[in-house]
Amino acid sequence: MQKILVIEDDAIMGHMLCMYLSEEGYDVKQALNGKDGLQLMDELKPDVILLDLMLPDIDGMELCVDIRKRSDVPIMIVSMKTEVSERVHALKAGADDYLCKPFSLHELTARVYALIRRAQGSAKSGGAGADFRSEQAEDMSARSEEIKLDIERRLLIVRGQHVETTFSEFEIMRLFISHPGKVFSREDLINAIRGFDSFVTDRAIDVHIVNLRKKVEENPRSPRFIKTVWGVGYKYVQE
Repeated sequence: MQKILVIEDDAIMGHMLCMYLSEEGYDVKQALNGKDGLQLMDELKPDVILLDLMLPDIDGMELCVDIRKRSDVPIMIVSMKTEVSERVHALKAGADDYLCKPFSLHELTARVYALIRRAQGSAKSGGAGADFRSEQAEDMSARSEEIKLDIERRLLIVRGQHVETTFSEFEIMRLFISHPGKVFSREDLINAIRGFDSFVTDRAIDVHIVNLRKKVEENPRSPRFIKTVWGVGYKYVQE
């Protein structure tokens, strides 16, 4: 049974989410503040975290950053804040999705399902056995001396240093490194990290690319690896 952690200080809203998601077959726990949320995260090891931005003890964005430092668990922000700037800020903080209140419970379930499906698909994508996964990882690593992916541990290694990534950033890098030179449109990247039943915008993809360039490029303003193809999208250049 997949586990969901709801970090929401509104007891009524939290109870509604827990009740609905439980009826959908999930094991759901709620924390009323950020401190309890971090403790429950360590105990529960959730498959998805639903995070409200307005908490009594800590700013939700700060908590999102803290969670991302500890885990690559998919994070969905659930908030009353509807400004585009808030969504962009959330993506930069490490969130994987953003849902504005009020929302359809059906849409919430679809997005939760999409996040879990993508995470599980990523975990299984190595193939039928450890040997295949090892070969795949070695193949990816060999394509660039400076940038490597450790598929087993979901780590990005840049010039010998482990670099933290969000779930979506890792999936984009996996796609790039698997297909060096191929041009991906923003729609291609959206479909790769979300699936067709979860919401993400072209702007969100651009934010992920900016964040990845900061992590892999020596000079993000003059990228060597992640190139913009004007009017189309992006490509990964293997040197």
